[in-house]
Amino acid sequence: MKNLLKLGSIAMGLALVLSSCGKKESSDITGWNFNDTKWGGFEKNLDYEGQPTGPNLVLIPGGTFVMGFTEADVTFDWDNTPRRVTVSSFYMDETEISNHNYREYLYWTKRVFGESYPEVYLNGLPDTLVWRDELSFNEPLVETYFRHPSYDDYPVVGVSWSQANEFCKWRSDRVNEAILIERGILNPNMEQKDEDNFNTQAYLVGQYQGDVRKNLKDLQTGGERPVRFEDGIVLPEYRLPTEAEWEYAALALIGLQENEKDELYTDRRIYPWNGSSVRYQKRDKYQGYIQANFKRGRGDYMGVAGRLNDNACPTAPVRAYLPNDFGLYNMAGNVNEWVLDLYRPLTTTDLVDADNHDMNPYRGNKFQHMELDEDGRPIEKDSLGRLRYRYVEDEEAADRENYKVGMAYNFLDGDQQSEAYYDYGRHTLISDEARVYKGGSWADRAYWLSPGTRRFKDENKGDRAIGFRCAMIRMGAPTNNEEESGHFFKTKRSSRRR
Repeated sequence: MKNLLKLGSIAMGLALVLSSCGKKESSDITGWNFNDTKWGGFEKNLDYEGQPTGPNLVLIPGGTFVMGFTEADVTFDWDNTPRRVTVSSFYMDETEISNHNYREYLYWTKRVFGESYPEVYLNGLPDTLVWRDELSFNEPLVETYFRHPSYDDYPVVGVSWSQANEFCKWRSDRVNEAILIERGILNPNMEQKDEDNFNTQAYLVGQYQGDVRKNLKDLQTGGERPVRFEDGIVLPEYRLPTEAEWEYAALALIGLQENEKDELYTDRRIYPWNGSSVRYQKRDKYQGYIQANFKRGRGDYMGVAGRLNDNACPTAPVRAYLPNDFGLYNMAGNVNEWVLDLYRPLTTTDLVDADNHDMNPYRGNKFQHMELDEDGRPIEKDSLGRLRYRYVEDEEAADRENYKVGMAYNFLDGDQQSEAYYDYGRHTLISDEARVYKGGSWADRAYWLSPGTRRFKDENKGDRAIGFRCAMIRMGAPTNNEEESGHFFKTKRSSRRR
């Protein structure tokens, strides 16, 4: 194997040398040169080394696992029946989003939209009143927890599911704008106002120009052009993780593999660490330490003075305690975390055609199409600088084989086919605004620290015990970029050279 890897490295090195000597890559199906103005200028990125890792993200290699309860269902909800699923590789935030992170978001929205659209800033404010309690003196936290620098690195709370999604959209654009600035393509532009602000999609379709420093060479015309998505420079969007992604990342079963070449696991995990105890078990300086921030018992949120069990009340810094085997902090305790999914009691195991929904399972699809003009181009962006979308109607999906409805919230669980209905406010609290949160918090008992547990809350309401972190799709090979040319993938430099 080592010899094969060596030969592969030599071959790639030789290819680079030949490229540097003026040799041209050509298509393996037509023989036409790539990246050659004389041959039409069709481009192929020959130096692309794989998707770069965005700020604060950790690559989570995908795989199969048993999703669902790993201990007794003491609440008898039966809403997370164990079933085997596969999750594709993705990226996850190393930490929960902190107060300081969220204040950066609010600062930007006030600077850009504050004069014309102050509601954008106001709608983003977390609900600091979540700290109030009729029989508790938490009033100081109403004023201090989100704003005071003492809590800068503590997880933001009081943010609804809807607000968390808006944060993700903002973060996607700011990260991509920073990438283009660092690449020397754009200059920093502090004069952005209202719709004239950097939005990734608007930029890619030519509806935002920015302060251009130096565009890319256009191999079709010989002039310059802005960045395209096909160049592999900008990243896909940040978003909330799906429930399956979150649970997979929290369990971090990779830590149970004694041999990296052996795919067998000898144990399951109750928590994001080994064993059935909430204390660190290895015989080193951390032995006996509490592994997460949670409520140990009635009236016990932090332990006895002089020997605090988790040293936090209510929350702890986002990098407190030991990370799990994927390198993620606080995947149990501290704060619960929003995930992308709509809440329904049924799981894919309960469905008649469960085998068709066991890869990247997710409930909450509401399909959209970009609004286009009669020439097939995106219509003018909206007043906040974003492209316009419309929801897919069921009639449009009628002839599809892979989906039949535009909004799949109730697919086989609440629709006519399933003969189950959710009469919100009369028979149930489950509605189309019910979103899943997971992980347990500083206010929860140890039972809720198990990644298989799940609860729900209205998507427009915040909570003092709920925060969030972001995720991102992994494009291409499921493992890191250095491994793409290893055993499974031999990166074949094209075709033919001239």
